[in-house]
Amino acid sequence: MNIIVLVLDSFRQDHVGFYHGGKGPFEGVAACQTPNLDRFAAGCVAFDSAYPEALPTIPIRCQLMTGQRTLPNRGWQPLTPQDVPMARILASAGYVCGLVSDTYHYRAPGMNYHQGFHTYRWVRGQEYDPYVSSPSRRRIEDYVNEHYPEAWRKRIGQFLANTDDWETGAPRFPEQVVKEAVAWLKANRVHEKVFLWVDSFDPHEPWDPPKAFDTYRDPAYRGPRLIMPMGGMASSWATPEQVRQIQGLYAGEAAFVDHCLGSLFKALEDLGYFDDSLILLLADHGHPLGDHGKFLKGADRMYNELLRVPFMVRLPRGQGRRTPAIVQFHDALPTVLDAAGLGNETSSMNGRSFLPVLKGDADEHRDAMITGYHHGIDRCTRDRTWSYIQRPEGEPDELYNLIEDPRERTNLIDRHPGEAVRLARAFGRSFKRVESRVVKGIQGQYELASGSVG
Repeated sequence: MNIIVLVLDSFRQDHVGFYHGGKGPFEGVAACQTPNLDRFAAGCVAFDSAYPEALPTIPIRCQLMTGQRTLPNRGWQPLTPQDVPMARILASAGYVCGLVSDTYHYRAPGMNYHQGFHTYRWVRGQEYDPYVSSPSRRRIEDYVNEHYPEAWRKRIGQFLANTDDWETGAPRFPEQVVKEAVAWLKANRVHEKVFLWVDSFDPHEPWDPPKAFDTYRDPAYRGPRLIMPMGGMASSWATPEQVRQIQGLYAGEAAFVDHCLGSLFKALEDLGYFDDSLILLLADHGHPLGDHGKFLKGADRMYNELLRVPFMVRLPRGQGRRTPAIVQFHDALPTVLDAAGLGNETSSMNGRSFLPVLKGDADEHRDAMITGYHHGIDRCTRDRTWSYIQRPEGEPDELYNLIEDPRERTNLIDRHPGEAVRLARAFGRSFKRVESRVVKGIQGQYELASGSVG
């Protein structure tokens, strides 16, 4: 059995048609169209509740590649000598292993996440990759407003310089990634077993979709093309019209990534990989788009827009099903190895195989999940119904009913303190940098009222 992993960076679950059912999250912005992902999902076991174990980019790759937790003990760092990544395990089992990516953090100085792969192909120029040293031919002023400081202007200038060739029709990043992946799949079909990891940095910001997909914005908008939002409260640096424009750019970028994936899915089918491969497709995380006032990822943005992702697993010859089972990213490698007959390699991993869910024998895996940034204080603990967010000392904690309130607008922690206490207890102290005084106080009051002493 071949193994193929497709990782998309910053792709929100509610921007995949299979999940959103034609209804977009933002008023005035059309629902993102993803026909290729929708068709692919129809032949997969699609998860509604798959979550990163910790954030952001590099810790997530560590979870996926090693099957280990990162939240309690490690942040953004290279693999250690003690780590045994996926490629090394599969190579020792006779797999030919390849990596194709434009995620420039992989090849940053000191990073080593390509270790164990027989071949790796880098696509250069994403985001602030120091790829082009000459200034952009375009005016930075057309891509910022008066609130952007010099540091942000320089970042956007680097991206514009890296992508000036797009104006002459040069292929964009997801097109290049898919082309390289298809070429690798064709050339290596001769091997008995292959493992390919395809890592697309899009739809990560900056968002600058081609004209054919730049159709989600208000056509009457005449302001700057804000391809790179800033952090902080959006109301402090952008008008409501600019916020909607940025949301439309993201939707266009996501739709373009879907378009490019169509060629990859066709190649997988035409070359027979759909018949003899386990294919895992996921996003590493979503992306806040002003849903709770802020853009960009951050330790305080522990809501669905950041945490819920498309997560699909296609078994050989396909098996379409949707499951509410809760899984986390460190469960992915144990599951892949279990499916490949290498379950004996998983005994030292923190993650647990969810192969029974894939086979249709179960719709349960984890009772609850926890996530956050290793260096942050905020933590989110969830089950299928409730999401509890632990905030830093002095800030109120939050509790949301994910079924009745998926946009997480109404904080119910005062109405359902017992649910907050239950989730606060679900994981030990090692997962949290500090104890929440708010929940501690609520817990004391709740135990007093209920007579609980445990």
